[in-house]
Amino acid sequence: MVHPELKSKQGRVFRRHAARGIVMWGEQILLLFTERYNDFSFPGGGLDGDEDIATGLKRELEEETGAREIQVLQHYGYIEEYRPYWKPQYDLMHMTSHFYQCEVAPQLEPVRMESHEIANGMRPVWINLHEAISHNEAVMQRQDSSMGQSIQRETFMLKKVAAELLVQISR
Repeated sequence: MVHPELKSKQGRVFRRHAARGIVMWGEQILLLFTERYNDFSFPGGGLDGDEDIATGLKRELEEETGAREIQVLQHYGYIEEYRPYWKPQYDLMHMTSHFYQCEVAPQLEPVRMESHEIANGMRPVWINLHEAISHNEAVMQRQDSSMGQSIQRETFMLKKVAAELLVQISR
């Protein structure tokens, strides 16, 4: 995926790897709602230093959702994206987001959000998968000035999960 504001994939590139969790209970999915961007996204984020992907994913799920007893079941897929980067020493960011199916304990504990996540009004929510897709699509359709850069990636993967994983669950 190439962000529409990005003019070129050439230049000084900041590379980042991220792990994101797909946690479902029937048609309900555990997502993050962010007030600032008015969107739903998968819990997860960038890996710290030499952190392996399963460790990073578990850490992010615990911090952002309060999930415990996390089991990383299997790799579901990945998305590569190129987008503008805010640090002046780079021209763009190349991010590879790996998505993993996970299971967690039913009861969520208190979250440990980072300061920017708190400032953006991020909170974990269980929501019907189709409602989350419809909401994000409406935000993209309106082209809200507050729209975040990751909404295209997140909505693409939500649709893929709805088309492929809900079929498996209902069997």
